[in-house]
Amino acid sequence: MNKRILLTALIAVLAIFTSNAQAPSVGQKATDLSYNDPNGTPISLSSLKGNIVLLDFWASWCGPCRRNNPAVVALYNKYQGKKWNNKAIKGFTVYSVSLDQSADAWKQAIQQDGLVWKNHVSDLKGWSSEGAAKYGIRSIPQTVLIDETGFVIAQNPPHELVDEILGKKLLASKAKKTKTVKK
Repeated sequence: MNKRILLTALIAVLAIFTSNAQAPSVGQKATDLSYNDPNGTPISLSSLKGNIVLLDFWASWCGPCRRNNPAVVALYNKYQGKKWNNKAIKGFTVYSVSLDQSADAWKQAIQQDGLVWKNHVSDLKGWSSEGAAKYGIRSIPQTVLIDETGFVIAQNPPHELVDEILGKKLLASKAKKTKTVKK
């Protein structure tokens, strides 16, 4: 009986530690995700390497998420199509992971909120989402900012901080090109 209790306790402790073991911290490589888009085509987070990526966990039924979406759209629109000049940076994009269970509600929210980027994914498992578990997501909206090399540079940063980081990277890219031209 004591062995059974000990084994059960050990399994419980291991489950707690391994559930967050994959959640990357600032400075660590982002954990890859790959789920289907609304058309059933898989999109992996790693396929966006070279881009600065805002990993956005949200859901159509989440009021705070829906109120947050206009700010995400504004960031996307502000930096979409910019010439980064730093060859390592292809651009800025958003990788949206939905915690929806209804594909119809998810697709409708994307349309209604004008989420114009193409990187929308979901496993349609709601709070049992594997992607949310990998990033230790316990509430939404939550974001992770990932640099062009695939490393986490901020956990749940306010939009102003994302804008500041992107602005500095854009200026650094332009300054680099200016120095190159002057030679």
